[in-house]
Amino acid sequence: MNVLEINNLTKCYKKHIPVLQNMSLTIPAGRIVGLLGPNGCGKSTLIKLVCGILQPNSGEILVDGNPVGEKSKAVISYLPERTYFNSQMRVVELLDYFEDFYKDFDRDRALTLLHDLKIDPDHKLKTLSKGTKEKVQLILVMSRDAKLYLLDEPIAGVDPAAREYILSTIVSNYNPEASIIITTHLITDVEQVLDDFYFLGYGGKILKSGNAEEARNESGKSLDMLFREEFRC
Repeated sequence: MNVLEINNLTKCYKKHIPVLQNMSLTIPAGRIVGLLGPNGCGKSTLIKLVCGILQPNSGEILVDGNPVGEKSKAVISYLPERTYFNSQMRVVELLDYFEDFYKDFDRDRALTLLHDLKIDPDHKLKTLSKGTKEKVQLILVMSRDAKLYLLDEPIAGVDPAAREYILSTIVSNYNPEASIIITTHLITDVEQVLDDFYFLGYGGKILKSGNAEEARNESGKSLDMLFREEFRC
């Protein structure tokens, strides 16, 4: 079964200008997919529509065969672009919160990842750097046994030394029958873990897509190089 199906999706904001227009794509189970494009092309809007945070003007979204609603939200683990937790909370209190709120949360997995990244569960969020806060949030999201992980710029604020570990963590700590969608502009860092990719232009137009390895082999170029060619000023 496809984890995500999007058919003729359109979303408009002010002045009825479409951010996404008649977009269609399908993501099967067991894939790590890069949603790549310039700022303002609708990447985050698409993620929020799939989560049910925003409502489309028209079109259809199916998650694990279900329309956006209670059933779809139960199988999605979402990492927003910005941290949203109460800065007065300790990390261990966030573990309690996730364990209480999500039946599929694996506390032992989260504790192991915190230990590997040398993050003290007793520290308050307000004492942590921006990058460390993002690591905590990513750990919480990836410690769920979801069917669809939506990661909006998961390594944007993380120091380069930690990126490799975090990306390997993404690959090794999710259900292989699930799929992951990653939005990012740091293509060089993330393309090593991608199975498939979509280059999105303005209006949510899919300019190029396919299997990441096949695209590299056929062109002799990295995804980052292909991206720069597609979006050359």
